Amino acid sequence: MNYLQKNIIQIAEQAAEKLGFLLVEVSLKGDNRNRIVEVFIDSRNGVSVDDCAEMSREMASVLDSTDLITSKYRLDVSSPGVDRPLKFLDQYIKHVERKFEVVYVPSLRSDAAPQGVQEDNKAQEEEKKISGKLVRIEGDTLTFKVNNEEVPVNFNTIKTAKVLISF
Repeated sequence: MNYLQKNIIQIAEQAAEKLGFLLVEVSLKGDNRNRIVEVFIDSRNGVSVDDCAEMSREMASVLDSTDLITSKYRLDVSSPGVDRPLKFLDQYIKHVERKFEVVYVPSLRSDAAPQGVQEDNKAQEEEKKISGKLVRIEGDTLTFKVNNEEVPVNFNTIKTAKVLISF
């Protein structure tokens, strides 16, 4: 990660925290003559156009005052959209009662052996993939209904999770 990207991410993190958003991703595109900064934010309740505008104003103010980007640039702030995997537990709250595709590793448990301690007799399990409706969230446990059976999945074991769009 280069100096410019590191500093832009730091500015985005500070702005997101100040405004109460989750910073999902920051990407830099273009070159030194025409830079494009893409910022994706989310929250427990979703993100509106006004939220994106507020984040954009906050970031632009800092970017312009620091002269971090010395050339012309475009700042695009948006929500991650439903086609992007979810990264934070808080992102799931607004998706209760929606269908998901989840890939997780059942052997990765939050109450597993302390860091640095290996369990010799415990074989690494394969990833599992389920498709089902998220029916509830209790602490770090998300419960999905898969074929009329409830499947609890610890958030910390999830590799990827996507909301499935139904038409």
